[in-house]
Amino acid sequence: MAETQTSAAATIRFDGRQPHQLRPIRFQNHFAPHATGSTLIEWGNTRVICGVTVEETVPRWMKDQNVTGGWITAEYSMLPYSTLQRKSRDSSKGKIDGRSQEIQRLIGRAMRAALDLDKLGQRTIWVDCDVLQADGGTRTAAITGSYVALQLAIRKMMTEGKITANPIQHGVAAVSVGIVGGRGLLDLCYVEDNGAAVDFNMVMNSAGEFIELQGTGEEATFTEAQLAELLSLGKAGIRQLLEAQKQALA
Repeated sequence: MAETQTSAAATIRFDGRQPHQLRPIRFQNHFAPHATGSTLIEWGNTRVICGVTVEETVPRWMKDQNVTGGWITAEYSMLPYSTLQRKSRDSSKGKIDGRSQEIQRLIGRAMRAALDLDKLGQRTIWVDCDVLQADGGTRTAAITGSYVALQLAIRKMMTEGKITANPIQHGVAAVSVGIVGGRGLLDLCYVEDNGAAVDFNMVMNSAGEFIELQGTGEEATFTEAQLAELLSLGKAGIRQLLEAQKQALA
């Protein structure tokens, strides 16, 4: 009996979850009334406002290169009070830090993978993600929330007659996985992410296709079997997230 209790206790994580469990997730839609579409995604203790606005023009490079259709671009920022210690705004440093730049490019790529840009017409969709509170997984929360905000924006544009054909091709969601203490875990909170030997971010669509995989060993290596375990955990998590998005948009 004692061995059974010890084994069960070993499977419990820092916040009481099982290895395969997501943190609680909730969407508050229409959070920013002036945006074309918006949601506040609450994922465990991570909270991100995702807002979508539309400009009736495209970037100059598209005009210069005669590229048809529209464009989607993203901006990402962590508010100064989103972390335990105040984080300086990028504007105070005069430039975007490397991490923020990497994440906003990732968000843009993920959202462009969701749409048929030709059906969007000659317009630019801006996706703005602002982190209110960070407890791990801010980039995966930003992507998962951005898709909900994007769907809401597209619905509004269709209702207003700005576009006639729905450009959405697939749902998109993202989740983190990692190896912590020798175990494969889904959806890492900050404490787990900080102590992970291997850390992955997975972005997938509702067709079961990968959009992006970001993974590395943090001063560690990982085997092919461990990679397969992480991919399996991540794919199961993505399916749950896509279902949560559907419910939020129902």
